Amino acid sequence: MSKHSTDADVAFIKALAEILNTNDLTELSVKREYAEDDSLDVRVVKQANVITTTHAAPAMQMAAAAPMAAAPATNEDPAQHPGALTSPMVGTAYMAAEPGAKPFVALGDKVAEGDTVLIIEAMKTMNHIPATRAGTIKRILFEDGSAVEYGAPLMIIE
Repeated sequence: MSKHSTDADVAFIKALAEILNTNDLTELSVKREYAEDDSLDVRVVKQANVITTTHAAPAMQMAAAAPMAAAPATNEDPAQHPGALTSPMVGTAYMAAEPGAKPFVALGDKVAEGDTVLIIEAMKTMNHIPATRAGTIKRILFEDGSAVEYGAPLMIIE
């Protein structure tokens, strides 16, 4: 932590927050060195909105690029759900193989264990993520093209 706080530090942190927003990032960490034993460590994190859908009538089925409809608020942690499919890595999650393509799955779709349900791009590599169990896609917990963290719940398969 810096031994001094200045208006320049505040401006620096505001600039980092602006970079975070304009580049659609979720987290940014920087260490600013002042002297041999004086530095400022800054970590700026944008809270991602988790949007879920518990069910959808045929009229409510949405394109993969459209935002998901919000589910009623609950106190349950989706990561603790026995049917939770969690992210095996940090990256960007996609519902389809390429922009404009048909999504791998939609709400209500039945999947077999091992079926590809999404892709996570990490380090310029497209990683196909398989269903961890057979069942029906009950909830999709991320937006197409959003950043995901390791262990974050992505879908609920029941």
